[in-house]
Amino acid sequence: MIEPVTKSNIEEVLPLIRAYQEFYQVSSISDAKNAQFFSQFLEPNPFGRLFAYREHQNLLGFATVYFSFASTITDKVAVLNDLYTKPECRGKGIGRKLINHARAFAVEQGAARLQWVTAPSNEQAQKLYDAMDTKKSTWHFYTYS
Repeated sequence: MIEPVTKSNIEEVLPLIRAYQEFYQVSSISDAKNAQFFSQFLEPNPFGRLFAYREHQNLLGFATVYFSFASTITDKVAVLNDLYTKPECRGKGIGRKLINHARAFAVEQGAARLQWVTAPSNEQAQKLYDAMDTKKSTWHFYTYS
């Protein structure tokens, strides 16, 4: 079952957020900073939403959706910024359910599309994305710190 994250269940999601950051080899993980940052996206919030996937009282995954704009299509877009499923639960459809939920949420909020990026090395996730009715971008993603 997918549920919005609220003040009452944010503490349950923090270990999944930490595991997600460890997967992407984030160098300095702070549970306190995570709690503060991800609290921005608790229900209700016009800037985005944090969703959790629960099965038999256990949280198995989460997704974060932020809103932005794209001048190339002159419209609001939803960014699936985070998607994580516990390793032992991968391949069971949880990621697909979270993506589809995020997409429905994006449409409900007036976004023209849902978009995301992943690491080139995250081949397991790419298999899921390629199996869905998605389009892979040919754009390169840059950062400037």
